[in-house]
Amino acid sequence: MQQGFSGKIASAFIRSKLTILLMIAFLLIGGYSTFLIPREEEPQIEVPIADIMIGFPGAEPKEVESKVTAPLEKIISNIKGVEYVYSTTLKGQAMLIVQFYVGEDIERSLVKLYNEIMKNMDKMPRGVTLPLVKTRAIDDVPVLGLTLWSEKYDDYALKQLGESLTNEIKKIPDVAAVNIIGGRSREIKVILDKDKMAQNHLDFISISKQMQGSNAQLASGNLLNRDTVFAVQTGNFLASAEDVANLVVGANQMQPVYLKQIAKVADGPETPDQYGYFGYGKADTAQSNHFKSEYPAVTLSIAKKKGADAMQISGKILDKVNHLKKDLIPSDVNLTTTRNYGETASEKVAELLFHLFIAIVVVTLFVMLAMGWRGGLVVFLSVPVTFALTLFSYYFMDYTLNRITLFALVFITGIVVDDSIIIAENMHRHFKMKRLPFLQAALYAINEVGNPTILATFTVIAAVLPMAFVSGLMGPYMSPMPIGASIAMMLSLIVALTLTPYLGYIFLREKEKPGKEKEPVLLEKTGIYKIYKSSIEPMLETRWKRWAFIVSIVVILLGSMSLFYTKTVAVKMLPFDNKNEFQVIIDMPEGTTLEKTAAVTKEISEYISHEPMVVNYQGYIGTAGPISFNGLV
Repeated sequence: MQQGFSGKIASAFIRSKLTILLMIAFLLIGGYSTFLIPREEEPQIEVPIADIMIGFPGAEPKEVESKVTAPLEKIISNIKGVEYVYSTTLKGQAMLIVQFYVGEDIERSLVKLYNEIMKNMDKMPRGVTLPLVKTRAIDDVPVLGLTLWSEKYDDYALKQLGESLTNEIKKIPDVAAVNIIGGRSREIKVILDKDKMAQNHLDFISISKQMQGSNAQLASGNLLNRDTVFAVQTGNFLASAEDVANLVVGANQMQPVYLKQIAKVADGPETPDQYGYFGYGKADTAQSNHFKSEYPAVTLSIAKKKGADAMQISGKILDKVNHLKKDLIPSDVNLTTTRNYGETASEKVAELLFHLFIAIVVVTLFVMLAMGWRGGLVVFLSVPVTFALTLFSYYFMDYTLNRITLFALVFITGIVVDDSIIIAENMHRHFKMKRLPFLQAALYAINEVGNPTILATFTVIAAVLPMAFVSGLMGPYMSPMPIGASIAMMLSLIVALTLTPYLGYIFLREKEKPGKEKEPVLLEKTGIYKIYKSSIEPMLETRWKRWAFIVSIVVILLGSMSLFYTKTVAVKMLPFDNKNEFQVIIDMPEGTTLEKTAAVTKEISEYISHEPMVVNYQGYIGTAGPISFNGLV
């Protein structure tokens, strides 16, 4: 019997003793890759974006726009790869947001942007400051939020504690940035007395220059003493309120004038320009009954490096913070995790892996109904190997485990099992017919459907793979799905032509007991054949039944398509993401004082705290921005 390409491959693997070892090795590789691949909620998208801030002190908005913003927009727009330029012009300053096309190399794009700006700085008017270029990326979004709050400590003390905790968290690998939200920083206030200034013949400008000059440390040269060189440094940085108070800021009647003689110097918190607080909602009955009000709070917003595992880095940070509670964080200061995207990413990955397992089990049960438990076992063992190799390919291509990459596996579960089902079912049929010995029957069955299986697999890949070439933001966002699906289908074809024949040859052969030889099974006598014949034969023999079936299918197709037009079925590019978070932002009128804003905030927080679904919430009030509430439900 002449064998085809697929038959030769199957024959080699059926006779091979290494097949079972390869299957175990593939499963171990896939399982190990699952632990190595970083986990996050969303796939990485490379979109070079930068903020450009440039100052023009004293200029009106129209002057800034005509002399700075418009020329800079023109210069940046000429850079190759720039898609959009947004600008905002204020009094004495301007900000431009530059966005490159999706997929442009981030480093090259930012270098081109910086070079083009600096090359044209000579065209800017006199008085313009050097531009500040700040990049933005998806990893700037914090993955972990830690809120420090207390009944005894104010926001100033919490800010000092937060800064100490920040220094420790930054030592953890893969931590990109830690920002402190809320609280007041330390400030040495100098309150000048104008009457005493007049008595000593001093003014604000001269005092300011004297203070700036005194807050410096410079290398003044070297002293040679025989064979030794001494480096000499003059001056020292101001470190305390006493150092500031003892500064000499002028002279009056040949006598030095100290700053403490004409001003009051105090070391303490800065003048508040923001408030942060934390409270418990009604849903957390135990905590809300014990803590019945809002408390000063400081939030540490932690971002990870590109490609880092959000779940692992969140766990490392929380472990270190729990360890620091013994030494750094006082017992009367509470620490609450108000955001943990590592935990939510792990939950979503675990949920998708669980759904993937359910899909495999359901497919196996359907196969068992048609081919018995032996056929179901062949499919059940073949599919995990395909997914294990697919996960290894994810790791090899630097993909992350997120809802898009795993959705690709769930999406193609039914397609992936087709190759193995076709091979196993045809082997099962030939074994039942008993026309050839088992080994020859297996090779004949594989050779019979091998080429159509290969063609069908490549046809599906040709239909799915073009989605990877979609442009815009959705292209790189959704590309793991068609690429992962195509890789999984290619691997499923390889498994169907290698591992499935071996498993089918082992499990699908029914060992007959002596004296109980079974009759060969004829296709025409099977129950599935009779059901199919009774349903298809009337349409083949009767014209009106055939046309009625075709018309009914067309009507159902048009009816299902009309659901989108009538909006009966919601159409979205992405599935709903049910997060247990909420955010309320209130934009107060321009010029509203911080005290008035705080009064409004107190009323709103009182309402939020009594909502039955709210677990905890935190508020942030700033003089230059709106009121912001964030919380968990």
